[in-house]
Amino acid sequence: MKYAMSDNLVQRCLDGEQDAFTLLVETYKGYVFAIILSFVRDEETAKDIAQEVFLQVYRSLVSYRQQNFKGWIGRIAANKAIDYKRKKHLALCELETAEAILGKDDGDDSGGELEKLLLQKEQETRVKEVLLRLPPIHKTVLYKFYFQNKSYQEIAREEGIRPRTVESRLYRAREAFRQEWGVESNETL
Repeated sequence: MKYAMSDNLVQRCLDGEQDAFTLLVETYKGYVFAIILSFVRDEETAKDIAQEVFLQVYRSLVSYRQQNFKGWIGRIAANKAIDYKRKKHLALCELETAEAILGKDDGDDSGGELEKLLLQKEQETRVKEVLLRLPPIHKTVLYKFYFQNKSYQEIAREEGIRPRTVESRLYRAREAFRQEWGVESNETL
């Protein structure tokens, strides 16, 4: 019964009825929120992701195959929550990536956890700011190598260049990153 009602609402949305999508949102917002909250464990974040879910649902209604709408929207919600967690994990890895780019490892484990988290967040912000100032050619190769963990061969294939060119671009990109890092903090490496 519920499937038929959902499929009817979907069809009405596709026919251009504005109120039909509002009814879909009202019907499934609690369900979507519960799925997302089970992943992210933060209500405000879950609300933001739920908005993204319903935007994705609206955009994807034309590809819905009239089978188990609740399962379909649940998969979208779970995928959006997983994407958020992946991005959050990537942000936590940026400090290690910055140290790899800079070629240093201080190995100091003596500070408290809160201090480490604050320093990590500050450094994470600096890495983003420095990367944004780099030319696109440098930004691209650094991002693919350090953040996407791609090999020289994979980057070469995607960019349509030779692996040796990737190697030289990566070298120049690291140098540019080091220079920008030093300019920002008025220090040299």
